[in-house]
Amino acid sequence: MFIPLKDETPSRTFPFINILLILTNIAVFVYQLTLGPRAYKAFVLADATIPSRISAFLSGHAGFETAFLPLVTSMFLHGGLLHIAGNMLFLWIFGDNVEDYFGHLPYLLFYLFCGVGSGLLHVAFNWGSTIPALGASGAISGVMGAYLMLFPRERILTLVFIFIVPIPAVFILVYWFVIQFAEAVTTVGSSALPQNGGVAVWAHVGGFLLGMLITGLARSAGGSKR
Repeated sequence: MFIPLKDETPSRTFPFINILLILTNIAVFVYQLTLGPRAYKAFVLADATIPSRISAFLSGHAGFETAFLPLVTSMFLHGGLLHIAGNMLFLWIFGDNVEDYFGHLPYLLFYLFCGVGSGLLHVAFNWGSTIPALGASGAISGVMGAYLMLFPRERILTLVFIFIVPIPAVFILVYWFVIQFAEAVTTVGSSALPQNGGVAVWAHVGGFLLGMLITGLARSAGGSKR
């Protein structure tokens, strides 16, 4: 078991977009905690990504806003304390340096684009599912993919059992991606998929690859900034 705790790469600029994203996620989660069971269910159903609504839109049985707006709003919902804690930890570790590379506003657009793109891949592999998908992990996966492209040799202080060990980012991020991809592949063609809920692993895979792609294109167009 290992848990990344902190990277050793200082950012040159104050990552106020990354911090704003973390605070927004926390604020929405606190709001979720104030809701009663019925209001909470209604809130999640209205703002989480539900693949069947997109297929309903394409067949003319749902509005565009109902089908597609949750691809954005679902990024700020979380299903529990461990869910948001894990996501915000990874965003805190990797997001500041990626924001430093892209710049503040481009980083925000990058984050949202990865979140929406990862959500669409989740929809494609869960077509017609009525299970709500929520969480920032698709967007954060994009940030992780960008970090792998930009800082593969930077060390991440990682809790390995009871020891804190500096490990190169490439090992942590590739290991994480391989696990996500392997789990995602096992869901292909599974008749149990719409019922199992669980983790939206295809969103993780899609976000990570999209983050790598965008970062690679940005580096090719503008050159490395570090």
